[in-house]
Amino acid sequence: MTLHQLEYFCSVCRYQSISRAAEELFVSQPTISVSIRDLEKEFHLKLLNHQKNRISITSEGQLFYERAEQLLRESREMHTEFSDLARNRAPLKIGIPPVMSTLFFPRVTRSFQSMHDIPVQLFEYGSVRARAMVDNDRLDLALVNMDFPNIESYHNYEIMRETITYCVSRTHPYFREKAVTMEMLKGEKIILFNTDSVLNRIIHAKYDAAGLRPDVLMYSSQLYTILNMVRGGDCGAFLYASLIINPVDFSAIPLSPASSSRFGIIWKKGGFIPHRLSRFIEFIRGYDMSPYL
Repeated sequence: MTLHQLEYFCSVCRYQSISRAAEELFVSQPTISVSIRDLEKEFHLKLLNHQKNRISITSEGQLFYERAEQLLRESREMHTEFSDLARNRAPLKIGIPPVMSTLFFPRVTRSFQSMHDIPVQLFEYGSVRARAMVDNDRLDLALVNMDFPNIESYHNYEIMRETITYCVSRTHPYFREKAVTMEMLKGEKIILFNTDSVLNRIIHAKYDAAGLRPDVLMYSSQLYTILNMVRGGDCGAFLYASLIINPVDFSAIPLSPASSSRFGIIWKKGGFIPHRLSRFIEFIRGYDMSPYL
């Protein structure tokens, strides 16, 4: 068994086509066919069903495919890890919500880099998209809103909790309100984070529970843009309390009933954990977050 054979087999399984797999891998169709037959002979298994104009995977083939994908992923990780070991320059790739790029996390990563001399690359993605990129091994870990149903399918560590508020300008009728209910927001023009944000989904669920339909003026991931729109006085935005950087011009009104979100890091379960990732997780667990809470 070779890694090339496993790669050929997995590609056929993904495309359910030898010709498509051959195009993807830039090899001939006979090369792929022979490789799969050799695998079946070596393990005495029938991995694929060949029917007219169609290929399907057997139950044994499905188990083999899952194990082969794991081996290929670990092989890629090992190659990345050890090809740069001498210089220790393989970057740690971290997804971070755009709004959090204005808060504490960039300072945390700078502190980590100065302490461990491990480069870090930050990628701005909403929590929904960041989770998908962790799943696809395009990110090592992600800082996310942890209020999603399958959080237990990831390794995770909670860092902080944020209060959800309704942000308005001082000229807005609700500026001096102590709290707002969803019923008070009926007919209000609002601004929401982009659709790859967990907060977006939380707010839509609150509107649904109240039997209301949100009047969304804008979807945005840029805090500066959101606050400039709110400053006009004819709309509000759902933001985390710590993002209201100018309390003179804006009011962060708590929701009633109160609502908050958990933020933390997630990384993939199963498979190889690179040294740079384990060092960062250890660093985060011991980092004093109290100045930012």
